[in-house]
Amino acid sequence: MHNHFNGLKTAALFGGIWALLLGLGAIIGGGRFIWLFALIGVATTFYGYWNSDKLAIRAMHAYPVSEAQAPAMYRIVGELSTRAGKPMPRLYISPTQAPNAFATGRNPRNAAVCCTEGILSLLDERELRGVLGHELMHVYNRDILTASVAAAVAGVITSVGQMLMFTSLFSGTAGGGSDDNRPNPLALLAMSLLAPFAAMMIQMAISRTREYDADEDGSKLTGDPLALASALRKLESGVARAPLQPQQAIVNASHMMIANPFRAKDVSRFFATHPPMSQRIARLENLAGGPRRS
Repeated sequence: MHNHFNGLKTAALFGGIWALLLGLGAIIGGGRFIWLFALIGVATTFYGYWNSDKLAIRAMHAYPVSEAQAPAMYRIVGELSTRAGKPMPRLYISPTQAPNAFATGRNPRNAAVCCTEGILSLLDERELRGVLGHELMHVYNRDILTASVAAAVAGVITSVGQMLMFTSLFSGTAGGGSDDNRPNPLALLAMSLLAPFAAMMIQMAISRTREYDADEDGSKLTGDPLALASALRKLESGVARAPLQPQQAIVNASHMMIANPFRAKDVSRFFATHPPMSQRIARLENLAGGPRRS
């Protein structure tokens, strides 16, 4: 059981995002389309989940590597996979100097772990081991499924919100039927704005919660939480020096990465896909018994 009840938090957040989706279905057409909205959510979730490895790898232009090409990465992942009693994932390297790493794939037998060239040159082997332990736990905890569900449902809510906005502004006849049964156009407009915003907030909160779990569980797998803490310190400054450009394909995959890949901006933490580095480091140091270096 996780010390910070992250599993319970994730379940509650998922309840909220599905309630938003079904609520939209209930509003449109007086509830006649609620099951259609549920089916759309399930279909988009399945597509994103089944193709998650291909989409993320393609977004980062990553290429597969052999043991001869990446001996340290192979050695570490092989050892940690054996320790966890799980299959070894496919390994990839992304040809970018922006330091980062991510894991993707629909299950442990169909998983991939990717490191950028930047992170391989930035971290020492102990720190890299901490990062790879974190990424493997995303796979073993089925976080790719969690992220796929959240992203797919949030995407449906956003699309429906845009449709509602168009309907409320231009038609005034959403839902059909008699005038008495038609939804209030102002209510539809408010819902079209608030529902996508709420879905985005919940999706980001789910992502932050899963990062905390992967930090904790990855440190238990490696037995060295301070190695990951040290890696996160380097990544924070490394990303600031070499951020990724926020292209749409990379934005869609950014929640999978161990560090926010984009340049830090003056926005609320509620809009971030990753917890603040200072909080993650503090939790890791607490796992190790205090803020010490070894």
